[in-house]
Amino acid sequence: MNAASVGTSLREIDDLPSPRGLPLLGNLHQLPPATHHLTLERWAAELGTPYVFRLGTTPVTVWNDIELSHAVMRERPHRYRRYAPIENILKEFGCNGLFSIEGAAWEPQRRLVMQALSIPHIKAFYPTLAAITERLRRRWEAAARAGRVVDMTDDLKRFTVDVTSALAFGEDPNTLENERVLIQEQLALLLPMLMTRVNAPFAYWHYVKFPRDRKFDEAMIDVHRHIRELMSRARARMREEAAVEACETPLEETARAPRNLLEAMLTLRDAPGSGITDDEVAANVLTMLVAGEETTATSIAWALFFLGTDDALQARVAAQARQVLGGSAVCPSYGAMRELDLCEAVCTEASRLHPVAPYMSLEPLEEVRLQGVRLAAGTKMFMLHRPAMMDPDNYADPERYDPDRWLHDHRHEDAASERGAHEPRAYLQFGAGPRVCPGRHLAAVEMRLVVSMLTANFTAQLATNPADIREVCTFTVVPSEMPMRLTLR
Repeated sequence: MNAASVGTSLREIDDLPSPRGLPLLGNLHQLPPATHHLTLERWAAELGTPYVFRLGTTPVTVWNDIELSHAVMRERPHRYRRYAPIENILKEFGCNGLFSIEGAAWEPQRRLVMQALSIPHIKAFYPTLAAITERLRRRWEAAARAGRVVDMTDDLKRFTVDVTSALAFGEDPNTLENERVLIQEQLALLLPMLMTRVNAPFAYWHYVKFPRDRKFDEAMIDVHRHIRELMSRARARMREEAAVEACETPLEETARAPRNLLEAMLTLRDAPGSGITDDEVAANVLTMLVAGEETTATSIAWALFFLGTDDALQARVAAQARQVLGGSAVCPSYGAMRELDLCEAVCTEASRLHPVAPYMSLEPLEEVRLQGVRLAAGTKMFMLHRPAMMDPDNYADPERYDPDRWLHDHRHEDAASERGAHEPRAYLQFGAGPRVCPGRHLAAVEMRLVVSMLTANFTAQLATNPADIREVCTFTVVPSEMPMRLTLR
């Protein structure tokens, strides 16, 4: 029996409950891409889990069990892999980097990315992070003085693209101060197109291209040209600095270590027998840009939804932020940033209620038996995240937005009994196991910096009816809009 196996009576996939579908189409007609995650959660509530639905004739099993999720994620990548269509389509995009790559290529790339996103590296990078946050503050100050409504989702994506580019590639595109930056517009097309093609019943784009497909293809040509130029400039800098060091440094001394992820990947790629290609380096550059932009920006945007509709909470966060920031407009040091727990908690709690990643899509590499169900190799599996986070057995009063639940020490029995249920293992927005998100610490730092800067310097009010803001799944779950009016404090 597998490590993740439970139960004694064996069932087949066809024995599982299933929503009624249509011949050939299966349940495709019931799953509009923008809201399909809500339908999957509704079926879980109605049918229980595991259940099965069909994308055309392909069965997809759906699960909702914390222990099972952790067990499956622990056994990646040797027993389970990410949903194969994701890797296949990202290969076509030239974006099959660490997020989706499988097999032997994963481990060496993982080591490089983990090093680039390590706590010591981010601590050393903190002055640049603070400078980019100050740039965002100036942008918001100009909007506040002009009385302009701020598109928070767009501005936050600009911020995260600048941070990711500066940290990982050593170049800052400064999208915050350049109103129209083409790379920003082009990157915005990638995840929605990934969602469209992953859910398509067949690879229609291999046979016919619609206007949307042609626009996307043209954008990807430009993106890859930008990435190759980035790589070329990095190589040129490395050669120039190596030449200088060769003149100034005794031969027996060690050469300068790579300063960022791109330099580290190029050094590895250019080493004899590395087996890594320029295409693989480019794929990881693109993966970092997309992942760095979307998930953190969206988590902060959902937090602003709650801050912008709760004056008392916003005042409380502002008071803590001002106490830590002192007379500074932006958190002045990495050490001070560590005191901004509430600023991170408002984001964590927001993504518990509005998970950026609504489910994990996986498949086994061999036959497995899970909860008494036989799954052949390659069977599609969706592991839902939100139901467990909305379960009162895992979180007390789960419907309530309560950032304080993340600030108390639930390891001690007295605290746990006073606060009620709090099961942090049910929060899987960064994944778990060997392939846990390597950017989770950077994301926490960005959350603390942006929320503290915003609340310390501005009052923010939602500029639309909260009921009009909906979840939209574009691979990640983003708010349909997040317009805010800012006033200088």
